[in-house]
Amino acid sequence: MAPCAGRSSGFGPMDMSDSVNTNRPRHPQRHTQIGHRKIGFIAAIREEIAPLVRGWQSRDVLTNGYRFRIFETRNGETGMSLVCSGIGAEHGRRAAEALIQEVHPTKIISVGYAGALTPTLKVADIVEARFVVNTADGSRTDTSSGQGTLVSSPVVAGRKEKQRLAETYGAIAVDMEGASAAVAAQAHGIDFAAIKAISDPLDFAMPPVQEFVSTRGQFRFVAFALHVMVRPWLWWRTIALARNSAKASRALCTAIAEYLRRENARDQMQPLSDLASELVSPSNQSLGGAPS
Repeated sequence: MAPCAGRSSGFGPMDMSDSVNTNRPRHPQRHTQIGHRKIGFIAAIREEIAPLVRGWQSRDVLTNGYRFRIFETRNGETGMSLVCSGIGAEHGRRAAEALIQEVHPTKIISVGYAGALTPTLKVADIVEARFVVNTADGSRTDTSSGQGTLVSSPVVAGRKEKQRLAETYGAIAVDMEGASAAVAAQAHGIDFAAIKAISDPLDFAMPPVQEFVSTRGQFRFVAFALHVMVRPWLWWRTIALARNSAKASRALCTAIAEYLRRENARDQMQPLSDLASELVSPSNQSLGGAPS
């Protein structure tokens, strides 16, 4: 995977002061209180998001018999954590639970690659989904922001499956782990968002990657490379997927930085909004008569 080094992603090693300051007032009181904000990211594999965690501290945690590595950094009172879940819904659910138990995030964001379910979405386009749908049970999570529907499939979706998912769910993109993270966040009353970068367009013929996902949710890159090496008819598709993934990774880095800048701008405006509300509230009007 091509890293984002040399391009502006909005992040520097252990120093996010130039692009990230997502403190938010938790209580609109007369003296505004800034709470400790913690944003938790969940990605399937590190290759999707490696530039984001470059320079972050890391620690291994054991939760319910499963081991995860959590990457962490801090900017002021804002904590940033990321866990790589492994590929697949069950791994996504376990990683979300581990993140919630270990970090106690105030918001969880599912990030990574997605496949396009509409011809208008191209490689490296960004999807910030308003709805996330779990194909296992049809449950739907409303993120309260963004546009369109992201659907999570139990398998890597090929062209025919993409068409079916688009028709069945009215979705614009497909991933594998977003819905499980959304369900976990919702169960714990935690805000949720999904930011995905398109790595394969609607008509792209995927190489047989599904069979190289281990039971632990890890992609077996070496085994896949050996498989492709002796099958020339897979070469162009594999090369195209690698290039697409590199472009998607760069776009994803930029999109996350921009998302956090928007969050920062909203947080900075919130104290002014709270103050304005207090100034016009009945409790602040003169006791002797109606305001002039």
